[in-house]
Amino acid sequence: MANAGSSAWICQVCGYVHRGSQAPDACPVCGSPQSDFQPYVEQRPSTSSAPQQWQCIICSHMHDGSQPPASCPVCGATSSQFEPTSVQSDVHIPSGAVEKTVIVGAGIAGLSAAEAVRAAAPDTEIVLVSKEAELPYYRLNLTRYLAGEIGDDDLPIHPQAWYSEERIELLQGVDVSAVLAERQSIATDGGSRIGFDKLILTCGAHPFVPPIPGSDRPGVHVLRTVQDARALQQTVRPSMPCVCIGGGILGLETAAALARRGAQVTLLESFKWLLPRQLDHQGAEVLGSYVSGLGINVRLSATTAELLGDRRVRAVALADGSSLSANLVIIAAGVRPNSHLARRAGLEVNQGIVVDSYLATSCPNIYAAGDVAEHRGTLYGIWEPARYQGVIAGKNAAGAHIEFGGIPRANTLKVLGVNLFSVGEIEAKDGSYQVVARENDGNYMRFLFRDSHLVGAILIGDTRLAAASLRFAKERVDASRILARRPNVEDVIPICSQSELMVQYGHGGKQPWPNRRN
Repeated sequence: MANAGSSAWICQVCGYVHRGSQAPDACPVCGSPQSDFQPYVEQRPSTSSAPQQWQCIICSHMHDGSQPPASCPVCGATSSQFEPTSVQSDVHIPSGAVEKTVIVGAGIAGLSAAEAVRAAAPDTEIVLVSKEAELPYYRLNLTRYLAGEIGDDDLPIHPQAWYSEERIELLQGVDVSAVLAERQSIATDGGSRIGFDKLILTCGAHPFVPPIPGSDRPGVHVLRTVQDARALQQTVRPSMPCVCIGGGILGLETAAALARRGAQVTLLESFKWLLPRQLDHQGAEVLGSYVSGLGINVRLSATTAELLGDRRVRAVALADGSSLSANLVIIAAGVRPNSHLARRAGLEVNQGIVVDSYLATSCPNIYAAGDVAEHRGTLYGIWEPARYQGVIAGKNAAGAHIEFGGIPRANTLKVLGVNLFSVGEIEAKDGSYQVVARENDGNYMRFLFRDSHLVGAILIGDTRLAAASLRFAKERVDASRILARRPNVEDVIPICSQSELMVQYGHGGKQPWPNRRN
């Protein structure tokens, strides 16, 4: 049990903040045990009882049981990429506290919000408005869908009947044209209005298309929705010359999916190495060798000047004067929040909709979560924080008073067999940082410490320690004793926790790797 003596406790998994003299038995948002809470003054939580649920660190799928599954049924992650949690406890709101909650956007944040509202307020009317005609689906699996690894039936998060069973009115293919805050209603493009007591904006984001001449030509695509993926499936052909602009996560996954379909793919990255937000230079070189092995031609420091063609795109002209043949171009240059509804409604908007620690906007009775929400200047833009924010926003809209304290940014990527994990800071900024790194047989591990605390980690190839790295970064473990010496791994394995083991076998890059996860 976490020690008493603090008046606020933060869940190190989802960012939920609990007010009270003791941490709760389990997190009401993500189900993490009491041991995953710590005071705002940094203290390491103690060990909890045996887990009853396991959470996939890639897609957040929850598995019931005393052991993790052999593989994740959603994203294919191995059992080592599951973290233990406890069965989630719910916050229940008195009947009739909120009569109607409307949620705009049916991505993971919106769906999680709907689930949280229903769990907290069984009698509340819930309307979930989706711009897409599809059932809410696993957006993070779109590149696997594009690659042909999964089919249409594998995408939906819940079947159609689930929404009726949960008494959630799902409006599919409905575009919201305005938020009428003063009238507590929304307007749709079809001319109808829907009133609300509470509104949750989970409008998501849209692909950013730089102002490249020719980007409007036929044959130029983005990948954000299942419709985008189907359009690419219908267009790509074996041996077709394709160019992916953008060497970030989506660009890399898209390039790999197209290569899997037999296309001749060139990946363009304007920076000096791939995944500059997630990897250091050495790690990117390791990843680049994997990517090249998939038959993808990688061009670094490559800036696109123009997309050439006649009735459709035929080539990509680069700033250095060279050009590449391309009958298909995919632009993966990041996303921008869908903040237009909030802006027109008069809500406070910076890059995204500004929310406080309760995920409330500047307008009473309106909340925001997911890719559109900006919390303390941060736009997370990834699946797991969106899911947690959706849960917290949903519970608060139902009448709870739950805080979101922020969580470390983490990315887990699988590019057709290549595993990569990255969390926290990438580069050392001054002398207070210490780097522990090793490259061995195509595997790369790098741990970045500041003042003896882990602030960043990179794993490529063998990512079995991803969960331990993430937990170590979240728990703020003091590693000064370990970093000051070079222990013998065989001596410390039996008595070390998983997080401590990670540092010890990685220290200095000179100890042998353990041959199993401990």
